[in-house]
Amino acid sequence: MLAQPTRARLFALLLELKRPAGTVELAEQLGLHPNGVRLHLERLRDAGLVQRSRPRRAVGRPPDAWTIAPDARPGGQPPSAYADLGRWLARAIPTGPRRLRDIEAAGREIGRELAPAPGASPEETFETTLSALGFQPRAETEHTGDVTFCLDNCPYRDAVRENQEVVCTLHRGLTRGLLDVLQPGAKLTGFVPRDPDEAGCLIELSGLAMNRGQTGAA
Repeated sequence: MLAQPTRARLFALLLELKRPAGTVELAEQLGLHPNGVRLHLERLRDAGLVQRSRPRRAVGRPPDAWTIAPDARPGGQPPSAYADLGRWLARAIPTGPRRLRDIEAAGREIGRELAPAPGASPEETFETTLSALGFQPRAETEHTGDVTFCLDNCPYRDAVRENQEVVCTLHRGLTRGLLDVLQPGAKLTGFVPRDPDEAGCLIELSGLAMNRGQTGAA
């Protein structure tokens, strides 16, 4: 599949971006027509190498957002070196209140680095960022504006099996870091880890969607 030059370039570009990207943006970066790029992306999706999401928006058809699929196997076999390293590091890191505070602080810094510029709304941008990281989120918004994300996939499951407390603490910090950039006024009100093989972890947020109406009207 990646022997085709344009598809290989698209896959490499998405790897480099580490975030969702639209068809037009990808076409512009490669100097190609969006219609042709869309066909190549659909072929990559059919092969299980990329995935498409459509962030919710109040008006009009939402644009496509493309990311690397969380279980992509460009060479036909799943890469193992980074997964092994993650497991080994998780096993080697000791737990303890002070150490966990350091881990969450490091995760928060990483989250700030990963956060893209705010998009259509903080809620949509947060959701697409979780998708890009491989969590397959589902959002439920309450009438109060509080949002709960249920994560249908754990991309760190191998490391979690070795040391769930450390990995989930890092992820909690990463979540806080994303909020620092996307919606500083939002609060992480709940973070509920689950069995990594069954997934279903919950991220509960207050204040993330409070500017949705203002953003949509802009």
